[in-house]
Amino acid sequence: MWLTGTRTSIVTRKSPSARTYDVIIVGAGISGALMAHALSGTNLSVLIIDRRMPVRGSSAASTAMIQHEIDIPLHRLERQMGAEKSARVWRRSARAVEELSGIVRDLDIQCSFERRRSLFLAGESYGARALKKEVEARKSAGIKAEFVDHVALEERYGIASRKAAIVSAISASANPVQLTAGLLRQARQKGVEIVSDVEITDVREHSGAAFVATSQGQIISARNIVFCTGYEFLEGVANRKHTIISTWALASRPHLKRPEWLDDYLVWEGADPYLYFRSTPDGRVIAGGEDEDSPEAYKDAGKTEGKVRALTEKLHDLTGISIGRPDFVWSAAFGVTPNGLPIIDHAPGMRNVFVTMGYGGNGITFSQIAASLISSAILGAKDSDWDLFPAE
Repeated sequence: MWLTGTRTSIVTRKSPSARTYDVIIVGAGISGALMAHALSGTNLSVLIIDRRMPVRGSSAASTAMIQHEIDIPLHRLERQMGAEKSARVWRRSARAVEELSGIVRDLDIQCSFERRRSLFLAGESYGARALKKEVEARKSAGIKAEFVDHVALEERYGIASRKAAIVSAISASANPVQLTAGLLRQARQKGVEIVSDVEITDVREHSGAAFVATSQGQIISARNIVFCTGYEFLEGVANRKHTIISTWALASRPHLKRPEWLDDYLVWEGADPYLYFRSTPDGRVIAGGEDEDSPEAYKDAGKTEGKVRALTEKLHDLTGISIGRPDFVWSAAFGVTPNGLPIIDHAPGMRNVFVTMGYGGNGITFSQIAASLISSAILGAKDSDWDLFPAE
């Protein structure tokens, strides 16, 4: 969907111009673009390298619901990490959304970026009682949230089938392809080199430096290498906590009849799998979900047809919105971890190689966190939140 009618042309090279750099970023999607932005203008020589053209991987499949809310509610995360660390995770996520808003504004990136509220609906996994606990946990962490009971939910939003919801303000939406392309263009203007259609086939460390081998038969060295490849990664940077699942999404025709309030909100539910949806500036409704614990299911065309039917029926039952025949349908794989948090750390057994993966449903938000943490480590000023997203 996002590639249709969108300017994504980015000047790239066919091969690296040098054999050594300060930093090599593997991946030219949103994660790599934000990493390059964080490192550009620092007098470091930076190379972005991707086996595809820029913005042709999973970033183009994003529904770009940019939320501070993560897949695991705060009151549940407290059981795994403790109140102090889990609160820091949520505050850092909220901070990342604010940082993204500032980046888009300061760089004047035309990507349909809009600030939104979030409506988190009670569902089979999290009912009204759990949502009340969640609101209290967020307030204790310094994050504003409003509990909405079933009466107010119906009066404000016309949703009668759910017992409660949480309303929060720290969210946004965007065109993910335009956002990524805009960041890459800005980085290139600041001297970042971008190479496309070249695959990294191996990574090693030796004598305090890192080395990658390419599909062109080259060996390139760097002081630091950062893998920003989403769910695709070399065996040498794999992590046992990271698994791949499948998801589906659709977009309606423009100017679809929809509740007026939807244009100010991102909506998702406390269920597994959960439905999520939002509108776009041209009046489309984007819906997604129906996730499966399979790295290959998204490739099944027959399964996609059933998933789209399920999404449209769920959306209609909940809101009365009639999608009809969607203009766009797509499916994708993405990485997840058991606690819903990304892995932002050194690659196993390596000091100069960093990895970032396992973004779940928060790809853009977690990409910004990763860019901040890893760029700080490279520049010699390790972030105080580095301990929140370890590989082990």
